[in-house]
Amino acid sequence: MKSLPIYDIVTLSQQQEHDLQISRFGEYIDSHHKNLHAPHKHSFYHLVLYTKGSGKQTIDFQNFPVRPYQIYFMIPGQVHSWDFEGEVDGYIINFSAALFQSFLLKANYLEDFPFFSGDVQDAVIDIPKQLQEKVIALFEELIKENETVKPMGTDLVKTIMLQLFIHIARLNIAIQQSPVPSYNYTLLRNFQKLIEKNYVQLKLPKQYADLLYITSNHLNALCNDVLGMPAGEVIRNRVILEAKRLLINQDMTVQEISNHLNFADNSYFTKFFKKQTGLTPEEFRKKSTHHVHAN
Repeated sequence: MKSLPIYDIVTLSQQQEHDLQISRFGEYIDSHHKNLHAPHKHSFYHLVLYTKGSGKQTIDFQNFPVRPYQIYFMIPGQVHSWDFEGEVDGYIINFSAALFQSFLLKANYLEDFPFFSGDVQDAVIDIPKQLQEKVIALFEELIKENETVKPMGTDLVKTIMLQLFIHIARLNIAIQQSPVPSYNYTLLRNFQKLIEKNYVQLKLPKQYADLLYITSNHLNALCNDVLGMPAGEVIRNRVILEAKRLLINQDMTVQEISNHLNFADNSYFTKFFKKQTGLTPEEFRKKSTHHVHAN
């Protein structure tokens, strides 16, 4: 069976720099990316602003309608597919994780933007009318600068991208109902980063609380207050997300996925998965495979 494709910038770009690809979205789709409608992963950061189009898109198994002046952001490793209706256009930027690391003193600067956290709910944003002209102007400046060869051109492209990110981040923060105090926000982000690095080995809230030098009760209270769920559920959700990503890959057996995620045995993994999703791993795989072929 065919495994889930993982695309890098070298694969998707032709005469672009390997760390960066900027294009109008209609040209990007029409040229040689029509196969990207099927579920796939990226090894890079990826964002799209739609200016025209409709249909739906799926990011990490969550569905979103496609509409003009919607922008979405994806981090490496997320699973994605499109199902457009009619003509679609806009702008696309693909860039490597290394692009900003040598440019900024703070290597993990991008992690401070809510839409690069990996939380899909923060990653799909409708641009309000008062910001649309500004965002379009920034994308047009990126297209123009990327197509010309000028001194320090790559650095200018990076600064324009950062302007875009900051304008969108300000919008995201402005629409939050109850801003999180900075200490708690930092603590929560550190918890999420620890999960990202350790979810295969560490699956208990106490293990993460110890790493954060706080109590399990404190961690649970923080997650309940800010996310509306206990810390254990945050961890389980990340494990389930990875299980779904791996199940889409037909090259791995359920037993291999169970082993990869460090479950004691396949039976326990199956029970865990069904309790969280309502489906067995085999049922989820069959349903996902059917959906792909139906599209």
